[in-house]
Amino acid sequence: MTPPARTQAAIELLDAIIAAAREGGAAADTLVARYFATRRYAGSKDRRAVRELVYAAIRSAGELPGTGRAAMLSLADHDPALAATFDGSAHGPAPMSDGEIRAEPGAAPAWLSALLQASDVDPATLIARGSLDLRVNRLKADRETVLADVPDAQPTRYAPDGIRLPTGTNVDALSAYRDGLIEVQDEGSQIVGLALDAQPGERIVDLCAGAGGTTLALAAAMSNKGVLLACDTDRARLSRLAPRAERAGATIIETRLLNPGREAEALADWNAAADGVLVDAPCSGTGTWRRNPEARWRLTPARVDRLTETQRHVLEIAAPLVRPGGALVYIVCSLLEREGPDQIAAFLAAHRAWTAEPLTLPCGEPRGAGARLTPALCGTDGFFVARLRRAC
Repeated sequence: MTPPARTQAAIELLDAIIAAAREGGAAADTLVARYFATRRYAGSKDRRAVRELVYAAIRSAGELPGTGRAAMLSLADHDPALAATFDGSAHGPAPMSDGEIRAEPGAAPAWLSALLQASDVDPATLIARGSLDLRVNRLKADRETVLADVPDAQPTRYAPDGIRLPTGTNVDALSAYRDGLIEVQDEGSQIVGLALDAQPGERIVDLCAGAGGTTLALAAAMSNKGVLLACDTDRARLSRLAPRAERAGATIIETRLLNPGREAEALADWNAAADGVLVDAPCSGTGTWRRNPEARWRLTPARVDRLTETQRHVLEIAAPLVRPGGALVYIVCSLLEREGPDQIAAFLAAHRAWTAEPLTLPCGEPRGAGARLTPALCGTDGFFVARLRRAC
């Protein structure tokens, strides 16, 4: 592909991503994969170059752009080489004209920037490209062995089982991944998962397990001893856990698909029986924009309202499952105050039998009754985490 053709491909992809953001369609990485699946003529360098253009344009536009061309024009205004590709050639974009609309630059939509700033977070720190982090699976290996065997691997700064690889590494091609020695998991996610302090022989519930990244980390922390129940309401996501668990050698995991609105009924046999419950709650994902920068275009005030209500609902499901003296850990990959400290403050005000415990994590800062990790502080995705204890 010529440089103009790459720019035109990026514009077409941005149009699809913008439409999906408006309509709640597929994520950007999915759309990029679909686009190139039908364009076999594009080589690996072409795909990489187009992807880089797409994500650079997404990161540079705060508000949802009207078109892919508007997003690319905004980027081209600061890149003479990119501007030169608007040459009107057969496979390239039409030449730029005076007065064309550009995407509004910024780190986030104005209303969302205001919420983040009220939470003492600079939105600009959330959209830089994230690192490629993995967790060493202690059921099969230790970090020193993996560091010696995996080319270019470096230890993460804070997570004791974390390694970092160069961005763009094909993890699927690594024998250590195929053999279950490593799993992709951001260092921040690894750190907040330590808050539950799951021990061998315990009975643990991962209430919002999704595809099971944190579930597998819990199984390793428990040394494959005890019972680990992984639950979710999303059948497709939960179904991905079984093959991952098999690859990891995690044999203590049971899965349970929950019916939305009837979760408590399905978990009645676990009432007051869990030593610990992990709630990695659905959230706005403001802490993950380094990986999914277009996610900020999908948020609306109404959606944030719905998410905070879901978080309250999940906490009400989780609390009865914890035995007297047991622990509940609440995690969100959000840096909005209302999804983190405010949510826990409301829970504690309504549940007098519960208290918040101080957290000692490898990185983080106190925030309300919990702790917060940010890209600026820890070099990780952003998270809020709190550990609550039920009275005996």
